[in-house]
Amino acid sequence: MNALKTKYVLFYLFTFLALIPKIVAQGYEIDDMATDFSLKSTEGNLVSLIDYPKAKGFIVVFTNNTCPYAIAYEDRIIALDKKYASKGFPVIAIMPNNPKMQKGDSMDAMKGRAKAKGFTFPYLMDEDQKVFPQYGAFKTPEVYVLEKTTNGNKVKYMGAIDDNYQDSEAVKNRYVEDAVDALLSGNTIKLKKIRAIGCTIKT
Repeated sequence: MNALKTKYVLFYLFTFLALIPKIVAQGYEIDDMATDFSLKSTEGNLVSLIDYPKAKGFIVVFTNNTCPYAIAYEDRIIALDKKYASKGFPVIAIMPNNPKMQKGDSMDAMKGRAKAKGFTFPYLMDEDQKVFPQYGAFKTPEVYVLEKTTNGNKVKYMGAIDDNYQDSEAVKNRYVEDAVDALLSGNTIKLKKIRAIGCTIKT
């Protein structure tokens, strides 16, 4: 390969690498501090973690209206909020998809879904798709359990809700519940990172 061809190959290689989405290099790890956000909810207001001064932490769930996995977990997400919001760990649900790529994930569709299911937690849209890359989320549903500390909200668990999306009655490992229960009791979380199973986030 002559020098000119080598030059062109290198140019196209570097151009290609520059176009790879930045989310590849982003994402939190366990014990990282999660940056707060301000996202519009289905109620029309902006919601941030700072809006919950009495919270001990948060169950941040990236989910949507259209993914079969997300739909299968809706009742369990509602149950998580009902069980833990009063204990200081409310659910914060975030819809990360680009609605132009996934028509059923528009804000109007989100409002309809929240009303139909009776969501007891805020359902937010990551409109500019800047929040999910910070977290490193790739699937829906994907969960991040945060613990509020004096220095900020620390990531303590990330990944799947449990080990059986198909049948809630057949679940053997309730990863999110185990993580929150450990935090509430002051114990160590045994499983801190479990690969999420779901639909790829649409950008």
